[in-house]
Parts: sequence; C-alpha cells; structure tokens
Amino acid sequence: MPGMEGQLNFNLVADKLAALYAEAFGGKKSGRYRIAARLLRQLFGCRRLYEDDVRMLTRALAQRGYVLVDMDNFFVVMAANTFLNYRRANEECLS
Repeated sequence: MPGMEGQLNFNLVADKLAALYAEAFGGKKSGRYRIAARLLRQLFGCRRLYEDDVRMLTRALAQRGYVLVDMDNFFVVMAANTFLNYRRANEECLS
C-alpha cells in the first residue's frame, strides 16, 4: 500500500540496494549489509513503510537474486545463493 506521498518505486529502490551489495563500504569490498529502516524510508521518500511495502520490496529484490531480512529497526540484504550451502534438516534428524 503506497503512503500518502504517492506511488512507491520498488524497482528503483531494489536496484539501488542490489547495487550497494557490490560496492565497497564499511571495511568490506562487497557483500551482505544492513540498512537502517530510516534510510530505507529515505530511499523511498516516505515517512512510513507498511508490511505490504516491505513485501513488495522483498519480492523485487528476490527477482534480482537477493534476500531482504526485516530485523524491525533495520534490514539485512544478502545474496540468495548464500543459503545454497547451508546444511539441511530432514525428517531423520528431527526424530
């Protein structure tokens, strides 16, 4: 649901967040990062992000190969392929 400021541009913000993944900052050449909710609202140009807004941004980032994790006060952006090498729980280990 767009805020009072008008239609939010999820593709533009997703492109910016995806580009940040490859940029050097915070002492690292590239990779996962966190972004304050305040800065994300600033990117959108709005005062508040709703659940639907976060869901749409999550979908836009997923289409670009990234995962957005909502940590309440901040968000984490990670590459989707980060999870490929995780070990998998199966029925046998749960019994």
